[in-house]
Order: sequence, then structure tokens, then C-alpha cells
Amino acid sequence: MFVPGLRTNIFCTDLGEVRGRSSTYAGRVPSATPMFPLGSALLPGMPLPLRLFEPRYLAMLQVVMERQPTDFGVVLIERGTEAGGGETRFDVGTMATIEQIAPDGETFVLIARGTTRFTVDRWLPDDPYPQAEISELAPLEWSDELASALIVAEDAVRTHLARAAEFVELPWSADIVLDDDPVERSWQLAGIALLGELDHVEALRSTSVGELLDRTVTGSQAGLDQILFNHGPH
Repeated sequence: MFVPGLRTNIFCTDLGEVRGRSSTYAGRVPSATPMFPLGSALLPGMPLPLRLFEPRYLAMLQVVMERQPTDFGVVLIERGTEAGGGETRFDVGTMATIEQIAPDGETFVLIARGTTRFTVDRWLPDDPYPQAEISELAPLEWSDELASALIVAEDAVRTHLARAAEFVELPWSADIVLDDDPVERSWQLAGIALLGELDHVEALRSTSVGELLDRTVTGSQAGLDQILFNHGPH
């Protein structure tokens, strides 16, 4: 399950220990990509805190820890819930690479980070965890001509965050530091903006940085308008 606000200063990176602790739950090693459907979408460059406790995902963890890189696919659940299976899933997502992990009793807590985007070609049977055949989407390409658009988009998103924070508690502050790489920065900007989960899915379908920035600004303004309508002064 997704764990908002999970602390990141308590983790170990002893992968041998993790593999040993999770071996009880090991299933067969699939030729397909291990998948983790969630109630939130993951964008490239964004952190993903998780606590794994379901046997099927502990089995998935064992397989993932034998991969190089140690990654799995994340897609947004379209209908259904994270626990128990049987949910309907969107067909676009992001690979998540494990950066920090630690056992916690019979569970594991981890921090992963979004990397490359993909589309799902075919879902395979959950045996025992979700798996799919996927195709990687091409990375977005940067052009210096987009520099001014990135500045405008970042100013808008940070302004929206600052305004919204006057009325509601937000997971990201308006002054959060983002990556220096402009493409990574653009994805992170979309990740911290006042976007809904469906907006994130549409962002993942972007074919250019310019399109991503446009989606981000439009969605962020809509998110701010909704917050002000629900919680702002009347």
C-alpha cells in the first residue's frame, strides 16, 4: 500500500538481508514485468513510499530484488482497490526503482523512485502478483526553446501551491527543491502540482515536454480553483 509521509531516515540497503527475509514469499520468476497497481499514479522522478504486507507483493519483492535494476511497474487503479486483487487498471505507468528498503516485522517498508514510462501491451494472470508485458515509452526530449515555458510553468505551480496552502494541508511545499535536469524537473513539477490522479495519467501520455508543461499548468490551475471553491473565502 502507498504510505504518505513515510520517513526515509530509517532504511537499510543490505539487499542480501532483504532477500533472505523475503524468501519465504518467493514465487516463480516471471519473464514479464512485476506490476504494482496503486490508488495513486507515479511520475518519473517522483518518490514512492510503500509498505508491503500482502503475501503476493512480498513474493513480488523477492523477484524484484533479483532483478537489475531492482524495479517494478506502477499503474493507477481505474476501478477497485489496492488490497485483494481483481481491480481494473490503466494501461500507462512508470517503472519504480527501489532506492531504500528495510524489514519491519513481517512487512517491508521501501522508498522507490519513478524512472521510465511504459504502456501495457498485455496483462498476464496474477500468479500470485500482477504481471504484464510492457513497452517502454521514449523519454521526452529537451530543447532550449522550452526554457521560458518551464520558468512560467514552475512559477505558476509554486504560486498555486502557496495559495492552496493557506487553506489545506499539502504534501509538497511551494519552495521544494527540484532536479536541475530540465526534463526531470518538468516531471517533478507535474508531480508536486495540484493535479488529480487522472491528470497524472494524462501527463504520462505526453509526447513532448511542452505538452507536459501545458497539462501541468492547466491541471494545477483547475486544482487550485477547486480548493478555493471548497475551502477558500466566500
